[in-house]
Amino acid sequence: MTCGGCVASVKQNLEEHPMVTRAEVTLDPPQATISMDMPVPITILESALGKKYSLLEAEAKMFEDGNIDNAQESLPQKTLTTYKPLLLIIGFIAGVSALSQYPSDSFQWMLFMRHFMAGFFIVFSFFKLLNLSGFASSYSMYDVVASKWYGWGFIYPFVELGLGVLFLINAFPIYTNVATIIILGVSTIGVVQSNLQKRAIKCACLGDVFNLPMSTVTIVEDVGMILMSVAMLVLST
Repeated sequence: MTCGGCVASVKQNLEEHPMVTRAEVTLDPPQATISMDMPVPITILESALGKKYSLLEAEAKMFEDGNIDNAQESLPQKTLTTYKPLLLIIGFIAGVSALSQYPSDSFQWMLFMRHFMAGFFIVFSFFKLLNLSGFASSYSMYDVVASKWYGWGFIYPFVELGLGVLFLINAFPIYTNVATIIILGVSTIGVVQSNLQKRAIKCACLGDVFNLPMSTVTIVEDVGMILMSVAMLVLST
């Protein structure tokens, strides 16, 4: 920054970000003190400023090299009890999907998978929509698309909801399964990277409602859905 106009421009652009509540910007020293509802990666804030300016964490450098352990609320230990809400929800969806075929003479796996996918997307989008901005912030911490384009975190729950409805009414099954494979495949990349880097971050699969740490459980969840979509594509041909 070289003048007061630069300061005003930086302040305005930062405060226009949906997660920023206030930004205090000074020219000497060239510094911005940013208040946020939830932690937002430096790269996301920089994108709001354009190519003319860059940001660097002044003290802890929480987001450098993927180290954001202190950027979010304290995460619980990765135990079976911690993931109880997630496991219960998946169990309920699987149970309802199986019971929906009663009293049919034979069990149809294709129908079970379609109902499970519908229930999964609709229920999980519901939890994300309870706090859309909170989900978008958590999702941007690890998703390869949302980390570059913050708006994807606000769109993703509606994409999930749309896929859930399409599975439920069995509309455009080939395109729906292909879209699921692509969308969840891209999402899985960020999940795998975060696990390999052993980053202590919050899993956004159930939005901002539950404080679940990112782990291999999330990988199994995403890969399982991808495999079901692949299976439905293969079995339908």
